[in-house]
Amino acid sequence: MADKPVKKVVLAYSGGLDSSTIVKWLQVELGAEVVTFTADLGQGEELEPARQKALMLGVKPENVFIEDVREEFVRDYVFPMFRANTVYEGQYLLGTSIARPLIAKKQIEIARKVGADAVSHGSTGKGNDQVRYEVAYYALEPEIRVVAPWREWDFKSREALLEFAEKHQIPITKDKRGEAPFSVDANLLHSSSEGKVLEDPAVEPPEFVHMRTISPQDAPDTPTVFTLDFENGDPVAIDGQALSPAALLTRLNQLGHDNGVGRLDLVENRFVGMKSRGVYETPGGTILLAAHRGIESITLDRGSMHLKDELMPKYATLIYNGFWFSPEREMLQAAIDRSQAMVSGQVRVKLYKGNVTVIGRSSPYSLYDQELVTFEEGAVAYDHRDATGFIKLNALRLRVKANRDRRHGTPAGAPPKGEHFQG
Repeated sequence: MADKPVKKVVLAYSGGLDSSTIVKWLQVELGAEVVTFTADLGQGEELEPARQKALMLGVKPENVFIEDVREEFVRDYVFPMFRANTVYEGQYLLGTSIARPLIAKKQIEIARKVGADAVSHGSTGKGNDQVRYEVAYYALEPEIRVVAPWREWDFKSREALLEFAEKHQIPITKDKRGEAPFSVDANLLHSSSEGKVLEDPAVEPPEFVHMRTISPQDAPDTPTVFTLDFENGDPVAIDGQALSPAALLTRLNQLGHDNGVGRLDLVENRFVGMKSRGVYETPGGTILLAAHRGIESITLDRGSMHLKDELMPKYATLIYNGFWFSPEREMLQAAIDRSQAMVSGQVRVKLYKGNVTVIGRSSPYSLYDQELVTFEEGAVAYDHRDATGFIKLNALRLRVKANRDRRHGTPAGAPPKGEHFQG
């Protein structure tokens, strides 16, 4: 760590054992005044105990911050991400990744408010979250001091950490004395489970790991059908009922939960260089992704849709790696948002035993022209005979190549001479 002592530090605080130990470590080892920030992201936990525990640890009442950020989270982070149909490595809906920049932003805002010279988090030195938090901190406040306890303290084992907690009278629940079966991160978009019983990717996750969805096998035998209305790429109503962003995602989560929708068992590539296995549950997000692609299918032209699909992996990687506040992410967001100007209308969705199916879509801005696609004659905008020249022009380079190959004795479709393939 730098030689300059930390005077006041804003900690991302959950109220759990690890973050509570960090509070005391910051006070005892660094001599710092601690400010705690706890975000209500829809994780489904009562947050008042976090306030009481912070006070018990000696944090001043005026230094305990708890904020309900559910609406901001969904409106300004989740929905913009879903406008891009964002998935990391083809599957992951980035539920953990998208929450970190908001928490970091709030910490920086509090640091400015209370005059803190440092911020801190409880992420380990092996994970992605340490990068996400710290890149966001520096993007928003370039000279801020960052304290990362898991990279800085001297505890060599879990037992040593527990001894420190006991010494400073930090309550330790019985289950924390043994090896936790797995770790959980949750917010309104998803739940993420990793570690211990999930570390072997060859072994199926036990059913008790899942907390946001019922098993598809136990889902109702009757499909659930509903409509989802969109305006400018964002969902605004379910079955005609207008809802706020957080309320809408909450309702989608319940629909997904009840039908076993949104489970994912994934081995992913972490930014820090290792692979990790996680079990994710994103019921509402899985429905939203399918429905959004459904409304885009009739409102976006081919060029816009294909360009979005090309840009999406880069956009997803930026979010996964922690670069939400980067200029390149903002540039991509501007292009994505421009594409959504007429992505408005209604999608009809069917949920059945873990599956999401779009069974209808309509929009006043639809590009689907039934007269054009019909096999009947008479469409004024399309002449079947125009296809002849179109096809020949597109095939021209292939015909030229085929003639060359024929002159040199290479059969069509055969590998070039001198190229060998080994089984």
